[in-house]
Amino acid sequence: MYSRTQNENGTYNTRCLFCFMTIASSVESDGELDRQEMRHICPEMALAQLMALRKDAEFQTQVRTQDRTQDKTAA
Repeated sequence: MYSRTQNENGTYNTRCLFCFMTIASSVESDGELDRQEMRHICPEMALAQLMALRKDAEFQTQVRTQDRTQDKTAA
């Protein structure tokens, strides 16, 4: 998600709304803005995705541990 603003000279700036980093400044075309935004790797978004994967992995481990415990008590 990005915020685009137009400068007085007609060029544009774009900023990431997750990490608030300026992605591009003084860009003249929408196409170039699109390319710059597509190249941006947001550190905040990457961290959020990593934390979600970690949380999911921990959940999966808990489920497997509970399943093994239930199998042992049922036997």
